[in-house]
Amino acid sequence: MENKKWLKRFASWAMIAGVLALVFYIVHDIVGGMNYPGYDRMSQAVSDLTATDAPSYQIASYYSHIYGIFSCMCCALLCVLAHDLNKTLKWGIYLFALMNFVSAIGYSLFPLSSAGYDGSFQSFMHVYVVTIPVVLLSIVSLILIAIGSFRSGRKSLGILAVIAFIAMFFGAAGTAAFPKEVFGIIERFSTYSAVVFTAVLGIYSSGFVAE
Repeated sequence: MENKKWLKRFASWAMIAGVLALVFYIVHDIVGGMNYPGYDRMSQAVSDLTATDAPSYQIASYYSHIYGIFSCMCCALLCVLAHDLNKTLKWGIYLFALMNFVSAIGYSLFPLSSAGYDGSFQSFMHVYVVTIPVVLLSIVSLILIAIGSFRSGRKSLGILAVIAFIAMFFGAAGTAAFPKEVFGIIERFSTYSAVVFTAVLGIYSSGFVAE
């Protein structure tokens, strides 16, 4: 009984952390853009706001780091709560958590050195060593979470995982297929899908305790 009480507290903390992560990510996008003269969300990526030579670097990075702390906190709690879930759903949550940790640590260590891709070592690490694993982990984890959710009767969570997967895939593939004028909008489908779904998992975490 005492153990279940702690798990319920973990679920509450996971929900709060997940929602706060989403809030601070949105704030980093909005406030960062306000402090970047000429920034165009239609054509520029979110990561341009935290490029080391961007005028918004300090303020956007500040909120981005807070977002990273809350997202990792939420995912760490989710890993504890996922212990008794079915194997597919559990591993989906583990991989999703790993994605968040890779994202938070990797992007903090290797922000873009300039808006876009300038070919520097730092930008190479950001785009190829961090972004590619983050996208792949996101896609695999969302597939597992969707399958595991449907198997355990959590249809609404499964549907949301499918929606997040479609949005992420559209964002990842669409950046190369659509004109550069809308690159920023398409890219945000990918970035925001992971951020929003972290909050979704936090909100749904209370249901993990009951199983």
